[in-house]
Amino acid sequence: MIILSIESSCDETAVALVENGRKILTDQIFSQVDLHAVYGGVVPEIASRSHTEVISILAQRALQDAGISRREIDAVAVTYAPGLIGALLVGVNFAKSVAMALDVPLIPVHHIRGHIAANYLAFPELEPPFLALAVSGGNSMIVDIRGYTDMHIIGATRDDAAGECFDKTARVLGLGYPGGKPIDELSQTGDDLKYKLPLAHVEDNPYDMSFSGLKTAVVNLAHQAQQRGEALDAPSLAASFCRAVSESLVPRTIAAAKALGRDKVVIAGGVAANSRIRRDFIAACEAENIRLYFPPLSLCGDNGAMIGAQGYYEYLAGTHGAFDLNAYANMTI
Repeated sequence: MIILSIESSCDETAVALVENGRKILTDQIFSQVDLHAVYGGVVPEIASRSHTEVISILAQRALQDAGISRREIDAVAVTYAPGLIGALLVGVNFAKSVAMALDVPLIPVHHIRGHIAANYLAFPELEPPFLALAVSGGNSMIVDIRGYTDMHIIGATRDDAAGECFDKTARVLGLGYPGGKPIDELSQTGDDLKYKLPLAHVEDNPYDMSFSGLKTAVVNLAHQAQQRGEALDAPSLAASFCRAVSESLVPRTIAAAKALGRDKVVIAGGVAANSRIRRDFIAACEAENIRLYFPPLSLCGDNGAMIGAQGYYEYLAGTHGAFDLNAYANMTI
């Protein structure tokens, strides 16, 4: 089964062709980073306009790159939630048009479900059940994956997402947008114990997280150094920040896996590209004899292939969208 899949939830336009939920035939991505960098973050109106300009071009390029004709497309999958509403609507309306023109099923896919499914593309042997940590610019959650479409949130951030904190910290350090990669690179030469940063604990759910205090602490440290005329050790602050985020994510995820009896842990989302978080998860999973799955860096960020992967299993489960399908800025997984 060949699925044409579309992702436009934020600042990447992506169109992919995926076979049977496991094989990428092509994955065409247009990044808007340069458009938004001057503003220090994503501007929704600019994002929507850019999606509109390039989405049909990417779809045509995907067909040409994979050597696939329109007649060979069996279904169309699209991200319909969550994300920037204007950006989502571009992808949803394009997907509805294609599905209607080709007379094939339309499959709505949740963005975070797609991030988790990126691991199916990288690891053909991976099957539920397992525990997943999804960490990106807009979401941070621990999810029990009981089946390909049977998912339950075990813990989540109460405020800011981990990826949002990376972007804010990068802005404070003058690293620009997006912040994940430059912070990771800067942290390599820093002392991760130099700055003491807070770790939040949520009393009523040990698996819930909070990152707003960490973000505020980084901002305060930078401002205080500036006001006192003191030099800020940027590499060490970046390293201390990465350590704090990792210490918020890794122990909770491992504890949840042990409590639920899961012997497989899957990491998904853009923050999964961070080298400190990867290193700490590898060590923790080895110590607990848990199998660990990280997507390759190319599948950590937003992409169309992950939507095609999850779309295949949504289709098998009977999830079909009507041609009045809408987009939603917020929706539980």
